[in-house]
Amino acid sequence: MTNDIISLHNVTYTYPGSERAALSGFSLNVEEGEFLLVTGVSGAGKSTLLRLLNGLVPHFYGGELSGSIRVAGRDPVGVGPGEMSDTVGLVFQDPEAQFVAEAVEDEMAFAMENAGLPLPTMRKRVEEALNALGIEHLRSRRVNTLSGGERQRVAIAAVLTLQPRVLVLDEPTSQLDPQSAEEVLDSLVKLNKDLGLTIVLSEHRLERVVEHADRILYIAPGSEPVIGPPREVLAAIPLSPPLAQVGKLLGWNPLPLTIKEARKFVSSGQWSVVSGQAVGKRGQGPGVRDQNTGGEIQIENLKSKIENAQAISLHDVWFGYGGREVLRGLSLDLCAGEITALMGRNGAGKTTILKLILGLLKPSRGRVQTLTLDTRHASLDQISRQVGYVPQQPDVLLFADTVQGEIDFTRRAHHLPPDGAALLADLGLTRYREHDPRDLSVGERQRVALAAVLASGPQAVILDEPTRGLDYGQKDALVEILRRLRDEGRTIVLATHDVELAAHLADRVVLLGDGDIIADGPSREVMSGSLVFSSQVSKLFRDPAFVTVEDVVRVRRGA
Repeated sequence: MTNDIISLHNVTYTYPGSERAALSGFSLNVEEGEFLLVTGVSGAGKSTLLRLLNGLVPHFYGGELSGSIRVAGRDPVGVGPGEMSDTVGLVFQDPEAQFVAEAVEDEMAFAMENAGLPLPTMRKRVEEALNALGIEHLRSRRVNTLSGGERQRVAIAAVLTLQPRVLVLDEPTSQLDPQSAEEVLDSLVKLNKDLGLTIVLSEHRLERVVEHADRILYIAPGSEPVIGPPREVLAAIPLSPPLAQVGKLLGWNPLPLTIKEARKFVSSGQWSVVSGQAVGKRGQGPGVRDQNTGGEIQIENLKSKIENAQAISLHDVWFGYGGREVLRGLSLDLCAGEITALMGRNGAGKTTILKLILGLLKPSRGRVQTLTLDTRHASLDQISRQVGYVPQQPDVLLFADTVQGEIDFTRRAHHLPPDGAALLADLGLTRYREHDPRDLSVGERQRVALAAVLASGPQAVILDEPTRGLDYGQKDALVEILRRLRDEGRTIVLATHDVELAAHLADRVVLLGDGDIIADGPSREVMSGSLVFSSQVSKLFRDPAFVTVEDVVRVRRGA
């Protein structure tokens, strides 16, 4: 007798107008109380799988579906999303897409009101959900005043009020800073262990979740799904978090899932191929003593190699929302030919700074200069002709009927001839050239928005959480594109919670807190000195010479 709460057998689904099935002959069984992590390349069908569990596919999306689906003994296709809501709670990748009320407490009560629950029950469940996610302080806030991470936690709390048996989440940490992500995941683990709540969670940033999962399901187009215990799956698949990459590179067995597990190999000397310590003085390239030759290997200069002209300047900038100051006298100069990552807790002001640079917001005090333009007086059209912007929600940029149409529109607006083939190839979008962008996955739409922005050849590129929905391979492609733009002398500024991206890409990291800058310097220096905003490799080796997997690879090769 099985204890499966989810069962899919030979499921094939194709979206309307699509020539390729999003899932083909797919089967899956999930035990009640299991924590299943779903991952894979962008566009492989992860979000489709999640939507099948409560009937959104096919009831909302249409299309053709065959096969059998059962969740807690019920058929989502037969009863639909409304009837499944007390069994399956679904949290979307974009939390604002499911909000219907203006105030947090009203949002949390909405589904219960529709279900006709008595007022005392509603009050009790709202209180419990707020406590579970640690957001009691947000109960009276308006949803539109919340940061992206705060909205995500409110969305999770709202679906918990119906006390579902299965909680389904689509990249729930994609908008969260490392500490907030850890708090949310800790809450999910507690719900899973204390209440036996079955959790199905899709995520690209595996480094955040693998230690919590009972099993990992890996999906890739044209390949058989891989499912099993986390160590076995990570050892078998090409997409792995940095810690697992280091473990596989150095032959560690069992493959570590946490820094604690990996530290045992480091402490016991089981990394002899790369063992060493930084010996360079401050301001010099940190060296690593090769254990075999004793020679010093230069890894990378801690000081920024970029000494180019100032391109963007914020001087004594103040800005607030609804009487709450977000920036307090902040000053920051950014240079051409430099990649700067803005980091900090949710609500620290990262997106606000980007919008000030773009002229979308005006400082209440102080001055912002973007590529010689004073944003207090320059028009948005003047700024946008020199600066490209990819927001957190890429859909706001997409309105053409095809991906190629998005590129063509941008180039026409800047009086440039039609082109874009090389750009689409760089971003892995060539096969989607004639597709409607709205039919693509979140990660694919993110890349289309970036292509549309880059098509005009802007002198500065501003990106807000650019790796949402991107798998590791697509993230590497993005890194190469942005590095090439930097080397051409462009100014690149990104706001991100993705510490691995910042470690891999940024020349400089600006860490924000309490309305001002609390750390600013070369990425290796800032991130190796942080307890929270540091990479897995940095936490593991505790040495500024080792921040990325590439550092380990270079030293291993003696390069």
